[in-house]
Amino acid sequence: MPLVVDKNRCPQNHRCPLIALCPRQAISQVGFGLPQIDAEKCIGCGKCVRSCFKQAVCEVE
Repeated sequence: MPLVVDKNRCPQNHRCPLIALCPRQAISQVGFGLPQIDAEKCIGCGKCVRSCFKQAVCEVE
């Protein structure tokens, strides 16, 4: 299931640490903006979901 970053939970005031964590480089960010998850690259491993301190990464409903 595709993942997204919830803009209401993500502080967007720093470089997202999940970028370096993703084994498929599926997470990108421009400046300190809202990180984006590329659904074509994402393998659904869940590392970003488990590691986000703000619980901002979630499945698309």
